[in-house]
Amino acid sequence: MGVRTGMTQTTTAPVEASSAPAPPTTGLDALAGLLAAAVALGVSELLSGFGRSVPSLVTSVGTAVIDLGPKWFVDIGIDLFGTNDKPALIVGTVILTLLTGLFVGARARRLPWLPVAAFLLFGVVGAAAAARDPLASDTAGLVVAVITVATGILTLRWLLAAIDGRVRPVVGALLASQSDDPAPVVLATPGSRREFLARAGVVAGVAAVTPLAGRRLRDRFAVEEIRSSIEIASATPTAARSTGLDVPGITSLYTPNDDFYRIDTALVIPQVNPANWSLRITGEVEEEIEISYDELLDLSTDEFDVTIACVSNEVGGGLIGNARWQGVPIQQLLERARPTSNAEQLMGVSVDGFTAGFPIELASDGRPALVAVGMNGEPLPIRHGFPARLIVSGIYGYVSATKWLSEIRLTRWEGNDGYWIPRGWSKEGPIKLQSRIDVPNNRATVQAGTVAVAGVAWHQHTGIAGVQVRVDEGEWVDAELGEELTINTWRQWLYRWDAAPGQHVIDVRAVSVDGEVQTAEVAPVAPDGATGHHRVQVNVS
Repeated sequence: MGVRTGMTQTTTAPVEASSAPAPPTTGLDALAGLLAAAVALGVSELLSGFGRSVPSLVTSVGTAVIDLGPKWFVDIGIDLFGTNDKPALIVGTVILTLLTGLFVGARARRLPWLPVAAFLLFGVVGAAAAARDPLASDTAGLVVAVITVATGILTLRWLLAAIDGRVRPVVGALLASQSDDPAPVVLATPGSRREFLARAGVVAGVAAVTPLAGRRLRDRFAVEEIRSSIEIASATPTAARSTGLDVPGITSLYTPNDDFYRIDTALVIPQVNPANWSLRITGEVEEEIEISYDELLDLSTDEFDVTIACVSNEVGGGLIGNARWQGVPIQQLLERARPTSNAEQLMGVSVDGFTAGFPIELASDGRPALVAVGMNGEPLPIRHGFPARLIVSGIYGYVSATKWLSEIRLTRWEGNDGYWIPRGWSKEGPIKLQSRIDVPNNRATVQAGTVAVAGVAWHQHTGIAGVQVRVDEGEWVDAELGEELTINTWRQWLYRWDAAPGQHVIDVRAVSVDGEVQTAEVAPVAPDGATGHHRVQVNVS
């Protein structure tokens, strides 16, 4: 049969009989691209389990996004996902890669160069990101990138070949009558679809299994078993510590380790074997020193109750916690290294490259400032910095609380900035006077009568002298104060409110030992911490 076009006639090959016209393969091509991207990611994750220095390209790219992305992008992630921002970034990276594969697959026939270019771009970006990772080998990163790229390209071609093996191109006048696009229309027969789906099933299985296998392989590098075998001799057992005010729902004096907030830049928590770890004190010192973990344990006889907070903590937020930290005062270590007159800043350096710096005088002005190895009577949890971290009272964590500590570097103040300073945060980060209402919750309904309004207030290294509460913009009245552990911790408070039926608004403010009254002026967390009064709305029935 033929189709007449102008004065010429073009014939096509005989078409097999079919009960329904075969569909175009664009959808199958797109699926092939998605599966090729998925298996490439899976192989990358599998390879990362073959050695401590072998990077995961997904993690490396995610870390690069955090390090190099604009401040507003990072802030949006924290605002949207809170402490789940890192898993969200990993998931987002994977989804974006899969969607790119979908797009590339759908256009692979018309633009044969596109899949090669796309996978090569992913490999180059991944290798470059891995090269920035202090924990990864540049060579290993390059090898992983090459294997990942090859896997993606070859997988896509193998899947497309399943369709190409049994297809019927329809060209010529039929094409001209239906489309202005000069590219051939490729139709899939039932046989080609079956072959494709069989291969797609194999690829999907590989894409599902390889990340799990990679994680299982990486588990052998975990140090939790080593950490759990270490004994930290706490002078005051947790069970013997004060439990604070007996008010249901109030924040406990000590935050359990499992509930303690975690904010850092590590997408994958570093697994540091203390047997291979040491702490170096370098820079503007007369003698650089290096201390092993066992030596640090022997020196770690001091305990300090310290409340630490993240600068990203909103008014009334939960990015704050109190613990009993065990470790070595930084000043004790500095006495061995003997800082020079040029030493103005103490910069903590993490094994993953993170840095945070604060004025050196804060290590010797009487506040707790220590290299911590213990937290609430046990070795530091891995997610909180095992084997060692910095704890400094009275300043936000972004300038002090370096986890997975590897080096203390003494520097001049000018021209030496920690990780967050070039990203728009203040060079100095003193913690601001704050208070929080824990109970009743915002928009809670309570019964009329005496209602416990309670919470915590803090102004580390200064102390809390009073807490005041007001209802419905009325007079400020004094609340009862709980036990003061030290001036370096938060302090519980309680107000017994004679609640009348109706809707009410409750505000709280704190007064510090030096007479400062918590400001009502509202300020965002950037660049140096939020301010304002915490307020809750309560319905009394």
